Amino acid sequence: MERLSKIFGSLVFNDNVMEERLPRDIYLVLKNTIHQGKPLDIKIANVVANTMKDWAIENGATHFTHWFQPMTGITAEKHDSFISPTSDGNVIMEFSGKELIKGEPDGSSFPSGGLRSTFEARGYTVWDPTSYAFIRDTTLCIPTAFCSYSGQSLDKKTPLLKSMEALDKTAVRLLNLLGYDDVTRVITTVGPEQEYFLIDKKLFKKRMDLKFCQRTLFGAKPPKGQEMEDHYFGSIKPRVAEFMKELDLELWKLGVLSKTKHNEGAPSQHELAPIFTVTNVATDHNQITMDLMKRIADKHGLVCLLHEKPFAGVNGSGKHNNWSLSTNKGKNLLEPGKKPYENKTFLLFFSAIIKAVDEYQDLLRLSVASAGNDHRLGGNEAPPAIISMFIGSDLKKILRCIENDLPYSEELLNRMDIDVDVLPSFMKDTTDRNRTSPFAFTGNKFEFRMLGSTCNIACPNTILNTIAANSLCEYADILEKSTNIDDTIFEIIKDTMKKHSRIIFNGNNYAQEWVIEAERRGLSNFKTAVDVLPHYVDEQNIKLFEKFNIYTKEEVQSRCDILLEQYSKTLNIEALTMIDMAKKDIIPSVCAYSKSLTDTALNKKSLSSDIDCSLEISLVKKLSSLNACLDIKIEKLNTSLLESKNYPNPKENAEFYRDNIKVQMQELRAIADELESIVGKEFWPFPTYADLLFSI
Repeated sequence: MERLSKIFGSLVFNDNVMEERLPRDIYLVLKNTIHQGKPLDIKIANVVANTMKDWAIENGATHFTHWFQPMTGITAEKHDSFISPTSDGNVIMEFSGKELIKGEPDGSSFPSGGLRSTFEARGYTVWDPTSYAFIRDTTLCIPTAFCSYSGQSLDKKTPLLKSMEALDKTAVRLLNLLGYDDVTRVITTVGPEQEYFLIDKKLFKKRMDLKFCQRTLFGAKPPKGQEMEDHYFGSIKPRVAEFMKELDLELWKLGVLSKTKHNEGAPSQHELAPIFTVTNVATDHNQITMDLMKRIADKHGLVCLLHEKPFAGVNGSGKHNNWSLSTNKGKNLLEPGKKPYENKTFLLFFSAIIKAVDEYQDLLRLSVASAGNDHRLGGNEAPPAIISMFIGSDLKKILRCIENDLPYSEELLNRMDIDVDVLPSFMKDTTDRNRTSPFAFTGNKFEFRMLGSTCNIACPNTILNTIAANSLCEYADILEKSTNIDDTIFEIIKDTMKKHSRIIFNGNNYAQEWVIEAERRGLSNFKTAVDVLPHYVDEQNIKLFEKFNIYTKEEVQSRCDILLEQYSKTLNIEALTMIDMAKKDIIPSVCAYSKSLTDTALNKKSLSSDIDCSLEISLVKKLSSLNACLDIKIEKLNTSLLESKNYPNPKENAEFYRDNIKVQMQELRAIADELESIVGKEFWPFPTYADLLFSI
């Protein structure tokens, strides 16, 4: 393998490439655009575009695409070649600043939630110069935002960039008031850990539910699951190791900071964790990562499953969103330091986030809401649907002392000693890790653990940035009127704790006692996506988004409708797939097995009337009864799917799917899974959990 330093970022038009290839004055203007958000003149863009094109062609590119993230949650791209005809019948390779800055895909063919009519087709992709262009296959990919002809955002990227700008302005304003006059910029950084399953491609192709839904709609529990806890951090199998090796290599070429890889808790489950980077870049990188996982798995005869719950009864897959704040001077604003009780800047920003999380529990919950994530939240290493914060005992004591005007005495030792002579002592972190907490402080960052594995991290981080910006803005308003900054800071923290400490919970979030306690505290508990999504358009939330120019009221409503429609469409596809599999695969297979048992019994009787056939008779009776029940459930589900068309309103339609279709799917599955446990293996029509989870 070539030296990693040569490979890393070799397919990225990054700062090193720009500095080397662009004229010095052009490079400095572009840097100013990237770091200060200054507009880019078309003359500058022309030079950048031509240089980018030459570099891309040298690296094997023949096409370019504006790579964007519509509200489908995945990425989209339309490829155009660099060729341009000449008068003599030949071609030259061209790429202009105009083509770099703006593209024009169809604005009505993507989900818009009513923002665009079918006949209003024009949409624009606009270059995001803060995220580097890269080459994938033979195409130059230019990260862009996506908006309508009337300027409304039709994507995940635009609101994210706006929220980063809002947080930057409010945080800088607050820090300047605290005496940090040299701070001119605050950025949010994210490190999204990505969980996923790998299964054999040949087995995948034999299951319609995996092909259409990315999860198993049927499947009896295997004799062994994850109860022995022997897969987590276990030795990586050779076939998986080869996949991981190639994945790392391809990610490094694209500048993705892939750092950690290991086996996760469930059989065939794994995780990749990157190093932190700026949020919008981390968002792009996570989309690249998910795409490459699928592509590279295919090359190795595997399929990468990114669904939140591909297998019932074992861990689901999440995406832990590690979020932090840093200044242009390199200061992590969530770093407590050796004496956090004396670190007023940390305590103020920390309190602002506590306030934000408590005030906007609904927005955080809906930012991760989906039909898939409903299966995952609440068990097997996934946090429950109740939003709460884990901050550790040290910080809780400090804040409680401030709240109650008590002196703080440092009681806990900072050094950990292990009673084994050869093992060193070490400094312990400010907090432990609470794996059941939805939003946990883990030393110098917050870990938002509720994201499902397919989630586009743009939405949760848009929400995080916006609600934090709101708290910081309110704090700055107070401090601007203060005559004694230090006293006012502690009054702000004290007031925040009195009003919002209910959101802090350091215990076991899985315990039923916590559900009761959370209700007593007045915390929200939105158990399903359909419960929480309508709160997108609550007046408080619309005012928040409009205050910071993140969304207009119409854009909020559109996103609410899109997510509700996606919920219904997901369940509709799953229900239709279940019906198809049950009617065409399961029922005929059960009939075939019943016939085999009947033939066996008749053959026995033909030999001798004394031969005991009670087993065959009992099994045939049970199979026939269950198969008849299965058929009844199929017809009932079919009827309900037709009835769902009577609810055109997105909210009412989603509620119908949640209360009727989902329940009937569970009933249908229960019968099918019982049949699977009875029917002979050679008769069962598709691979079982034992096959899928233990085949690699």
